[in-house]
Amino acid sequence: MILRFLKDWTLPVAMIAGTLGYFLFARIPLLAPAKPFMFGLIAILTPLLIFAQLLLTFCKVEVSELKPKAWHGWLLLFQIVTCLVVAAVLVYFPMSETYREVFEGAMVCLICPTATAAAVITGKLGGSASSLTTYTLLSNLLAAVAVPLVFPWVEPHADITFFAAFLKILSKVFPLLLCPFFLAWFLRAFVPPVHRFLLNLHDAAFYLWAVALAIVSGQTVRSLVNSDASVFVEVLIAFAGLVTCCVQFYLGKRIGGHYGERISGGQALGQKNTVLAIWMAYTYLNPLSSVGPGSYVLWQNIINCYQLWKKRKKEEKIGG
Repeated sequence: MILRFLKDWTLPVAMIAGTLGYFLFARIPLLAPAKPFMFGLIAILTPLLIFAQLLLTFCKVEVSELKPKAWHGWLLLFQIVTCLVVAAVLVYFPMSETYREVFEGAMVCLICPTATAAAVITGKLGGSASSLTTYTLLSNLLAAVAVPLVFPWVEPHADITFFAAFLKILSKVFPLLLCPFFLAWFLRAFVPPVHRFLLNLHDAAFYLWAVALAIVSGQTVRSLVNSDASVFVEVLIAFAGLVTCCVQFYLGKRIGGHYGERISGGQALGQKNTVLAIWMAYTYLNPLSSVGPGSYVLWQNIINCYQLWKKRKKEEKIGG
């Protein structure tokens, strides 16, 4: 009963847990000595959780099923072009810090790869899970290359050169996104018992995602609490997340529909790995920009809930 409740309400439970966890360690004087240790542990734990989620997801993928399609190319082109356009606006058009945070939040939502859980939702909606998984891998590859190139360009640091910043981010992001795929392939080919064991962990990726979501929710709350920005700025960043979410679901469906894969296209472009997006924004951009992907969690889940409800109603009508 409790597990069912947690599975149905993972999003609010994880976000509330992360928020309460932050206030517990940040506001209770008795726990103050443990703060440096906890923040250090979180910095290490978050990328490990993302790595583990991707590994479990890629273990389910047959390499022979990974067939790139034309609509994959169009969606990847949209991701990189829109990200570069927003980055160019940030670099070449002077603007206040307020609007920089809004644009940075939008940029992260655009370049962020597809969520590891998107294949599950796609399957439930009647789309092609194998096509979606192929795009998930391709979008992770794109992010692994684009993020180290674009983020230092947008947020340069006086104490580090562009090339040094590029290598620093590349060394963290590239292995995080691609090593799980190569490790999954290695285990499938050379260590089948371990691969079979990981395949049997059906719900592990789901619960790892919940833990990671709680952690990054706490980080987002921390950046909000410590920020001098007004509520108006935070609302603007959240609105940018809403706009990018709606645009990506809409265009993904339109482009995918042109090739007979409307559902897969919509989920591929619209459903993002927000845990990774929040971590990247918080780590490499202005921390307040993490509100963008933080709000994206809510927007994409509202859209997914509506789609699942609509499909269920359609099935009931046919069944009736």
